[in-house]
Amino acid sequence: MSAIEQAIAAFSPGLPLAVALSGGADSSALLLACARRWPGQVHALHVHHGLQTAADAFERQCENLCAGLGVPLHARRVDARHARGESPEAAARRARYAALAALARENGIEDIALAHQADDQAETLLIALSRGAGLAGLAGMPTLALRDGLRYHRPLLTVSGSEIRTWLRTQGVEWSEDPSNGDPRFVRNRIRIQLLPIIETVFPHFRSTFARSVAHAAQAQQLLEELATQDLQSTGQPPRIAVLQLLARARQVNALRYWLATQHDCRPSAAQLEELLNQIACCTTRGHRVRIRLGGGFIERQGALLQWSADN
Repeated sequence: MSAIEQAIAAFSPGLPLAVALSGGADSSALLLACARRWPGQVHALHVHHGLQTAADAFERQCENLCAGLGVPLHARRVDARHARGESPEAAARRARYAALAALARENGIEDIALAHQADDQAETLLIALSRGAGLAGLAGMPTLALRDGLRYHRPLLTVSGSEIRTWLRTQGVEWSEDPSNGDPRFVRNRIRIQLLPIIETVFPHFRSTFARSVAHAAQAQQLLEELATQDLQSTGQPPRIAVLQLLARARQVNALRYWLATQHDCRPSAAQLEELLNQIACCTTRGHRVRIRLGGGFIERQGALLQWSADN
């Protein structure tokens, strides 16, 4: 049994299942393997970003593959142009997830399989390390994530890109190559093309060892989130400043980061959180004012509480 077939054999999603299909090798292999295991219960979702001249060809490739497999294809065109100050990658990702969620709901689907694989996970970890990320970043991409009431699965995180392509060739299945994957302007491409081959010569089993490190980080991050939940039960949401001050500094950071992320989708930098903690420590009188920009808004003192508000 091939690595991809082993991965799908261990995969237990809810049915019906949707596969996010780009037309590339990874998603094509995922769709093929899932369609064989659950015939008649798999759908394909394709998002046409309209950002490349090859986008129409990607959609035709998806149509041909799904027709050959007898899998229903649901496609949607989106406006993935980025707003001022937003990265193109973030804008495309935001539009893609919104479209996938809409297509899934329209077809009564709650489980979506994504085709991220072992090389993608390694790239994610290396990018996180280069940015000095904390545990949340080092935890990489989870095998299961809940988002907007849907379950997103990544069953191929143990399978390398080369194994996927080798398996597709044995199945006689063609796929589309995204021309942007070779663009050296993107950090991920430079990591995949230049760095990963070097790492493999020094550490041949880096994918599995990286995966273990990611799993350890994810487990530790889960413990931090549980601790943050407990601390926020004491401080309240929004947090009471006087109760926050009773916590150790590291626990204040952990609780505030979790509160801002889960309640306001705000992910401040380490420097911003450091400044916020300094201001909290100075709140010894009623008149001390706190107002710090965080993400797309401000956090400020309102009486005994810290409040976050988005930009108008």
